[in-house]
Amino acid sequence: MTNSQTWDDTLSDLERRRARVHEMGGPERVARHRDKGKLDARARIEHLLDPGTFQEFGTLVGGEVAADAIVTGSGLIEGSPVMVGAEDFTTLAGSIAPGSNSKRYRLAELAVRNRVPLVMLLEGAGFRPSGDHYGRTPTDLLAQARCSGKVPMVTGVLGASAGHGALIAPVSDFAIMSAHGAIFTAGPPVVKVSTGEDISKEDLGGPDVALPSGLIHNLADSDEAVLDEIRRYLSYFPPSAWSYPPSSALDGSTGPRRTPELLEIISRDNRRTYDMRTVLDTVFDSADWFEVQPEFGRAIICALAHLGGHPVAVVANQPQVLAGSIDADAADKAAHFIAVADAFHLPIVFLADNPGMLPGSESELDGVLRSGARMFVAQTVATTLKLHVTLRKAYGFGSMVMSLISFDNQVGTFAYPGATMGAMSAAALSSASNAEQDLAASLREMELRASYHSAEHMGFDELISPAETRNALLSSLQRAMYARQAPAEPVARSVIVP
Repeated sequence: MTNSQTWDDTLSDLERRRARVHEMGGPERVARHRDKGKLDARARIEHLLDPGTFQEFGTLVGGEVAADAIVTGSGLIEGSPVMVGAEDFTTLAGSIAPGSNSKRYRLAELAVRNRVPLVMLLEGAGFRPSGDHYGRTPTDLLAQARCSGKVPMVTGVLGASAGHGALIAPVSDFAIMSAHGAIFTAGPPVVKVSTGEDISKEDLGGPDVALPSGLIHNLADSDEAVLDEIRRYLSYFPPSAWSYPPSSALDGSTGPRRTPELLEIISRDNRRTYDMRTVLDTVFDSADWFEVQPEFGRAIICALAHLGGHPVAVVANQPQVLAGSIDADAADKAAHFIAVADAFHLPIVFLADNPGMLPGSESELDGVLRSGARMFVAQTVATTLKLHVTLRKAYGFGSMVMSLISFDNQVGTFAYPGATMGAMSAAALSSASNAEQDLAASLREMELRASYHSAEHMGFDELISPAETRNALLSSLQRAMYARQAPAEPVARSVIVP
């Protein structure tokens, strides 16, 4: 007896099965989803990746449950490979079953094995309440945790994300949410049963909760904007910790130039504030730099920029917020950002202008010393290239966390003349010591001479004019890049905290 089936029959059956999977939750559910102003899972992947580059795997997992509620595969972003997974809310609310858990595990496993970034697009209800996931089975979180510090991990929250599926967001290097997004340990129905609290998804984990908590880094208006920002974020990073960030050739916008504008932006009067963002606009290659967590810990600006065509991470005090004093949120944000930058070999530029860590009972209750210590450890153990400029002032532990400390392996340290520094400001020291008027004036004079005193003892490589800022940093960075005469390797580090 012979098999009468032909290749045409076999392949037609395969295409029929694939076509069913591509319908996701069916035309009606997909239409309702899109009527809310959201893209479906497959459209999200299509928008994220270079056209025509998506290669799916696990298509038939789940049988009649299309792709088992998550679309997974690989593709290209600006010609470079990435692994991507998108939860399909139109199929059983994007919930997780053993099959989809295996797809998630495989996705992260391949990201590390292939040394390429991992992007997860979330909109799902967590584990499916079937009980099938219990027992000795590998969880996708094991593979995702192994990605940390090895490949860039980015999460987009494009709808409600609950439970197990949501856990990759705090593990990620960067998490961004759309206006439709919400993220929580458990959704409103579970909260109602567990605690009696009656609350909406938005009030439980929407942008007004997720951004101030620090769990989500950035917000974008729409699905499309989230996906565009993910592409932009990844453009600053190498594919993995086994390679260095991509650099472009010097041209008119990336070469040396003086920055006399800073003489107008930065007042010599330490009591007058200015917007540190205008300093970044002036010093780096263009004003099109990428800020991470702009609405959290606003006393410090964390940004990705280019200097001489090289991607760099910028950690800068913001005098417009708390006069630049570093509070717990700012320190936590900076610690995470520094650890990510170090993991992927981005040079870090510290721009210091702060009166120290934020004092006061509320700040102490927030754990400012604990968070400050976390930031200090992050920048001290960082093995990437580090550069520092003190613009006007840097006091006490607030100076140390900004890499103003000797033997901290900086490749370039600079300060403006007249920059003030020390254990505390002259005004604070005078008050603390009940100094007489003459002594207070003497302390103030010593404070104003501190930059020269430090320079005389090699506390800085050089005192520079604000007009020399870009060129001093660029020259130091270009010289330091010659240290990269061996292949890049992952660095040992503690767990990244958001």
